[in-house]
Amino acid sequence: MENEAYPTLSRINRALSRVLEWITISLMILLTLVVTAAVLARLLGQSFSWYDEVAAIMLAWITYYGSALAALHRRHIGFDTVLLAIPARARIAAVLLGEAIVLIFFFLMARAGLQVLEVLAGDTLISLTWVPIQFTQSVIPIGAILFMICQLLSLPAYLKLTAGGISLEHAEIEEEVEAELEKNKDRA
Repeated sequence: MENEAYPTLSRINRALSRVLEWITISLMILLTLVVTAAVLARLLGQSFSWYDEVAAIMLAWITYYGSALAALHRRHIGFDTVLLAIPARARIAAVLLGEAIVLIFFFLMARAGLQVLEVLAGDTLISLTWVPIQFTQSVIPIGAILFMICQLLSLPAYLKLTAGGISLEHAEIEEEVEAELEKNKDRA
């Protein structure tokens, strides 16, 4: 999330956003290729024993990296209308409480993910015995840590907007409505 008042944070956000976009898009393309290859192989009377397992893991990775990207841009479900109805001081307190709850949850998730990795030491995928399960499940702590970083990077700008009574959701809706009105104006 960018804000002119925080130029350094905005640069970091843009850079991290590009990295997360590339990772997510690359995983989506790779998943599409894997599924397409598996379908074609089945049509030709062959079947890959590994494709189900790999596709499920890739889908989980897309979810974790995509959710971190959404956190960076504050695109997760929120309650801006309710939040903006609260008096300014209580609104800031509510935002900070909500952020604390989210950060604690993802901290615990990262910690549990690291514990899971310890338990899975030495195990491999069933269909691809050369791939350690620790590698495939490393996305749990990595994704949780990325989510926390993204939440913290976007927090100052979000706090400033919320304190000023500006809704991210309302601004986005207004932009879309204006864009549609412009398109329809050209048609008339």
